Amino acid sequence: MAGSSYGTIFRVSTWGESHGKGVGVVIDGCPAGLYLNESMIQPYMDRRKPGATKYSTPRKESDEIEILSGVFEGRTTGTPISMVVYNKTQRSQDYSEIASYYRPGHADYTFDSKYGFRDYRGGGRSSGRETIARVAGGAVASLILKTIGIEVNAYTKSIGPIEIDYAKCSRENVFQSPLYMPDLEASAQAEEYLSQTMQNQDSAGGICECIISGVPAGIGETVFEKLDANLAKGIMSIGAVKGVEIGAGFEAAKMTGSQNNDNFFTDNSMVRKMSNNAGGILGGISDGSEIILRAAFKPTPSISGTQKTINNMGQNIDINIHGRHDPIIVPRGVVVVESMAAMTILDMMFINMATRMDKFTEFYRK
Repeated sequence: MAGSSYGTIFRVSTWGESHGKGVGVVIDGCPAGLYLNESMIQPYMDRRKPGATKYSTPRKESDEIEILSGVFEGRTTGTPISMVVYNKTQRSQDYSEIASYYRPGHADYTFDSKYGFRDYRGGGRSSGRETIARVAGGAVASLILKTIGIEVNAYTKSIGPIEIDYAKCSRENVFQSPLYMPDLEASAQAEEYLSQTMQNQDSAGGICECIISGVPAGIGETVFEKLDANLAKGIMSIGAVKGVEIGAGFEAAKMTGSQNNDNFFTDNSMVRKMSNNAGGILGGISDGSEIILRAAFKPTPSISGTQKTINNMGQNIDINIHGRHDPIIVPRGVVVVESMAAMTILDMMFINMATRMDKFTEFYRK
């Protein structure tokens, strides 16, 4: 299967299935000398793991990360870093029935069309459990970025019709909310909305917003390797994401040029902008201001209510999906968005080190 690797210099390859022995990642391109151990990665894994709240799947997994290679005496060696999370509570029998039909909103039909065969246990490679590997890779990328003052922070902006009020938001609230919302009033309203949705045997979608601070101006390549294009690709590669916007995004289509343009000014010889409709990226290159992006997550396709589909003999049937599923994906998707953003930014910063002669000579003349 092609398409399981991401990045150019900081490159990650993910492997494993939802109901296989485990899920893991191999990271190539991590510099030597980074202090790294499992306890530094586990907090990222805990934010993604199932069963943490009543708004996630009841599947109980500890999702304990284990580093298999690339680290010696607590520091990275510069060689490939391999990490694994072993699956411990698979209930594959819950999925035996779906081997004969295609679940609406899932990749069952498309996998059969492409490969002529599929791992129907929880979706196999198309399962949300694949994102474990992304989060492990993103944790390493985030730790590297933090050494130079770059922070990647995401949170839930909206769930269904419930949206945060920025005037009531704080970073601390994100970790107090079971839905990772920075506005606790909106979080309480969203919980009520989700409770009703669950009673109706249905699911909900929402939007995750991500802010990347500390990225210097000049990161990103022109034409086909634009920073915003690569961020969009990374975020869109998350299975449940159906839309990405940067800065004003689709709202820019309603503006005039004078409204959308971010006017420049100088502040103690530093170039600043009076607004940030561009979301921190101009011409595919970072402009030094905060990079702001949003990801739209679809509702969880596995719902308990009756749905219409076809079986693999082409017959029309009604189904009720059983098993353990999230009523909403967004809260657990927040750290996945952070991870893809961190890996993209880091990779493009590594690439950027080779774009100017003065940087090249400065490094090698020391």
